[in-house]
Amino acid sequence: MATTESITLEQIKPGQDLPDLSMDIDVTNVVLGALASRDWRPMHHDKDFAVDRNGTRHIFVNTPHNAAYFEKYITDWTGPKGRLGRIKFRMKDSVFPGDTMVFRGSVEEVRTDEQGCGWADVKIDLLVGDAVTTSCTASVAIPTSSDDNPWKRTGNDWQP
Repeated sequence: MATTESITLEQIKPGQDLPDLSMDIDVTNVVLGALASRDWRPMHHDKDFAVDRNGTRHIFVNTPHNAAYFEKYITDWTGPKGRLGRIKFRMKDSVFPGDTMVFRGSVEEVRTDEQGCGWADVKIDLLVGDAVTTSCTASVAIPTSSDDNPWKRTGNDWQP
């Protein structure tokens, strides 16, 4: 799904679906995500601890790793000029090795702020099977034209 081309605001409409992203999760992936975020809690790398002490079925993806997956999903869709402004998510269940995560999103609103920055508000669900394990809303800055780059906005021109 990742692209080297950035979408522009005129290419986005409310109600538009984002392409699904499917990812298989394995033990190595879960452990590396915990290590990368310096999360040393054993429920993210020690199966015996996770099962015997936490009562889960296996180790599971931690919160920062979950956030990184949402950021990847969003910026894979927008291309390199898409700039995340705000993100909010609620984890309802865990993601374990052997699970296949499917990210499914849609555009809720498209707008331009007073500084001329284009925005897309998106709603995203992370599903494992038929269950939503995490729901997310985000506002992402989108170029208003091929010459615009939200990453160049600073100070009062950047109001996420």
